[in-house]
Amino acid sequence: MQIEFLGSGGAITTPRPGCDCRLCVEARAKGIPYSRGGPSVFVHGPNVLIDTPEEIKAGLLRSRVTQIDAALYSHWHPDHVAGMRVWETMNADWLNWPAHHRRTDIYLPQQVAQDFRHRLGAWEQFMYLQRFGVVRVVELADGDTVDLNGVRIRPFRVAEDYVYAFVFEDGGTRVLIAPDELFGWDPPADVRGVDLAVIPMGLPEFDPFTGERFIPADHPVLESEATFRQTLDIVRKLDAGRVIMTHIEEPSRLGYDDLIRLEVMLKGDGFNITFAYDTLLVEV
Repeated sequence: MQIEFLGSGGAITTPRPGCDCRLCVEARAKGIPYSRGGPSVFVHGPNVLIDTPEEIKAGLLRSRVTQIDAALYSHWHPDHVAGMRVWETMNADWLNWPAHHRRTDIYLPQQVAQDFRHRLGAWEQFMYLQRFGVVRVVELADGDTVDLNGVRIRPFRVAEDYVYAFVFEDGGTRVLIAPDELFGWDPPADVRGVDLAVIPMGLPEFDPFTGERFIPADHPVLESEATFRQTLDIVRKLDAGRVIMTHIEEPSRLGYDDLIRLEVMLKGDGFNITFAYDTLLVEV
């Protein structure tokens, strides 16, 4: 398997329109790897796309992706869903009649399918795409697995139980991809020791180099979002062969060069952690 990061940002991408902070100015001037699109990962082998943020078309156009056999959605948040029109753009046959559309299987874990029926009009949009003939929506009950091109994919709920992570198993190789929302998560025994874990970075509550507080202690975001320090505790429990952190928000105040420096510091502390950037391709 190969893991390709189409977008390594979060709900707040880098650069932000109209922002003149250091990170955004640098990202506009230099582009990738300093700029970050919305969160999306492609797994080569099973040829599965996970989530479609608003920037998914740009991410796919610059990617090595040549064939998408299926897609998975982790939860209903717009930074993971709002680019769903990509299926119409990619699959519709606009020139011939009768049309010969391509069709992509869209796998929705149990709670995701339920939430799509009530959030953001997502279900109506997918039903439109299904009637149009460019997708086939497949609902998965909790505990169901999907087998694609010899790879078994198992969705499971994290502590924020409207959100799903995924374990990919190919022979003896196991990869965990947790796209978002690890607040309060204690990794279960059956996902510990994976070869690779792809997880969100979490919010840097403190400057990792100086210890200066970045986020006020009484900020409500700390009641619902995992911090970077909390995420490091999860990494310790996961005991993965390698960890790649993604979903890196612009308000983190950490640019690409800062994260390279942080990787070195973390390795000195015994962590095998690297930080994703858009276009990163990793062999497992």
